[in-house]
Amino acid sequence: MPATSPADRPLRVAVIGGGIGGLTLGLALRARGLRAEIYEQAAELAEIGAAVALSANATRELERLGLGPALAAVSTEPTELIFRDGRSGARVAAHPVRDGGAYGRRFGAPYYGVHRADLQTVLSGALAGEGLHLGHRLAALDQRGDVMALTFANGVEVEADLVVGGDGVRSAVRRWITGGERVRYSGTSAFRGVVPMGLLPSLPDPEAIQFWMGPDAHLLHYAIGGTADSVNFFAVVEGPAAWTAERWLCGIGPGEHRAGFAGWHPAVIEMLDALPQSRRWGLFVTDPLRRWHRGRAVLMGDSAHAMLPHHGQGANTTIEDAVTLAELLAAGGARDLGGTMRHYQGLRQRRTRTIQRSAWATNRLLHLPDAAGPDALAERDARMARFPEDFGWIHAFDARAAVTEAIDGIRVDLLKDL
Repeated sequence: MPATSPADRPLRVAVIGGGIGGLTLGLALRARGLRAEIYEQAAELAEIGAAVALSANATRELERLGLGPALAAVSTEPTELIFRDGRSGARVAAHPVRDGGAYGRRFGAPYYGVHRADLQTVLSGALAGEGLHLGHRLAALDQRGDVMALTFANGVEVEADLVVGGDGVRSAVRRWITGGERVRYSGTSAFRGVVPMGLLPSLPDPEAIQFWMGPDAHLLHYAIGGTADSVNFFAVVEGPAAWTAERWLCGIGPGEHRAGFAGWHPAVIEMLDALPQSRRWGLFVTDPLRRWHRGRAVLMGDSAHAMLPHHGQGANTTIEDAVTLAELLAAGGARDLGGTMRHYQGLRQRRTRTIQRSAWATNRLLHLPDAAGPDALAERDARMARFPEDFGWIHAFDARAAVTEAIDGIRVDLLKDL
């Protein structure tokens, strides 16, 4: 009996990484009649980090996957977006989100604060274990003709028509594609935590998403959970100048987490001290990649475009990637994977690179020193007042609409050799 050709069997997609991106891709492919095998190195699903802010560019896609009610049940929609002076606590600028339904009316989908573990539970619950393989750390990747051969540290060997690297900042798939690490320390680090709301009596507007800004530091926080009973915070400081710790975590000494916030508002200090702090997170980014794919392997999410978190778009752009890739694969299948990967990179590279650059610029604004002078500080405040106008393009983006608009032209390329 002759061997089954790739065109005669279902497309075999292997996703490396069972995080937000990998699970979303699995669901998006299933919704389009395709299947993915998802390989996660951890023995159980456990997101690194405390929480995630989901903006409309992601929540509209999750709602399309049927996850709207489950997601709403474990999330908090912030009342406002507020920018504050970190020392005085004065409101520099504010924009309604939940209040008056302003955000939903403008962007057509909600903005949520959600614990990463809850988001992962929603995604994995919808997937119901279909195609999910835990305890599989990728050890080797090789292309043999039109087939990708994967070897895992546990000895399992599999073949796939396409490998998708959703394995984060330290991506093994990216190393295979680019031949190098391409990860860079940003020169900034962070302290983080999830604090019960009852431990924050000094916090004004507790259900708002808020940025407290000051010299060489800022604090972001927002409420999470179905009852807004906790606050996730992310406190960013300049330095240390060099990062020598392995990976992205290092221990800290007593009081080190407060050193960059001396003289700040009592609500900031209260939040920082609400929980014991024993470690510092280095913030790493990927340098812009010339190519996201090689052969039959392609990147998504932080593997391709890890960015500073100051627009809160890491998870959101990853979800966009997943939907875009799923739609393209559903349109083109296995007929021309090379062309599909080129179209995918073309649709995603410019947008994610623009958001990466904007996050760097936002870091400078949030950390503006007093020495910059009153004119520069006034311009910063004016830019925060223009936030919806300047950055609404991030939230208004519709990934499915964007790829659908391009799909007719893509089909011409995919089918021209049939």
